[in-house]
Amino acid sequence: MISLRNVQPTDLEQLLVIENEGFSIEEAATKEAMVERIQLISDTFIVAEREGKILGYINGPIINQPYITDDLFEETKENPKRGGYQSILGLAVSKQARNQGIARILIKKMEDIIKENKREGITLTCKQELVPFYEKCGFVNHGVSESNHGGLTWYNLIKLRESIS
Repeated sequence: MISLRNVQPTDLEQLLVIENEGFSIEEAATKEAMVERIQLISDTFIVAEREGKILGYINGPIINQPYITDDLFEETKENPKRGGYQSILGLAVSKQARNQGIARILIKKMEDIIKENKREGITLTCKQELVPFYEKCGFVNHGVSESNHGGLTWYNLIKLRESIS
């Protein structure tokens, strides 16, 4: 059975393995960035695990604007209690646990959190090949992002709270 919980500092090593499986060196969060996220935004950093092994995670800070900007990858600030947009800076599933619906489970948990905390919605950027996946999850493609994180082309995807069932 898969269980969901907030991140803990002891999760760091497993998280870094999954991060580096899911993202290129240019786009992966550094160890320092991951530590900062664990310390400052554990309320919006959720891990999925089975029998003590982390299968995947989702994380991101609350931001005031609907689109992710590159500075978010450099500095993390604590989340306000209410309002704003839930950004997703990282959503990754370990290679061994892919194609089991874990990413969808993590997105659904984040949707529950944004409803509880009266956020405007969820915003993320993704590469072109992942746009169809997020659209199937109810996100709307807002086109090419201004972000050039990792030197790549990203797309803005948003899901407003009103569209979350």
